[in-house]
Amino acid sequence: EVQLQASGGGFVQPGGSLRLSCAAAGFTFTSYVMNWVRQAPGKEIEWVASIASGGSTTYADPLKDRFVISRVNANNTLYLQINNLKPEDTAVYYCSTTFGKGRGTLVTVSS
Repeated sequence: EVQLQASGGGFVQPGGSLRLSCAAAGFTFTSYVMNWVRQAPGKEIEWVASIASGGSTTYADPLKDRFVISRVNANNTLYLQINNLKPEDTAVYYCSTTFGKGRGTLVTVSS
């Protein structure tokens, strides 16, 4: 059974930082591109970033200066570092791969 469990979300003031994690299980993690996507309240799911097994990364253009995706293949773990958080970053963040997305983690940015 494929499992993707995001964690690390929380309530943050504008300008703060968070590091999200995603624990993956049930498939060969090293064989797949991994992604972060997010869904803001009342909006459609938005792609954030992707990382290949070898570490090459791509980002949504509006986010690339503040978001850093990484992975540790030995631990089957995906990460997303978010810096200079803005209220518009408020969303549920999910990790995803070919098999779909798992359980998300809520990030709330507010003063």
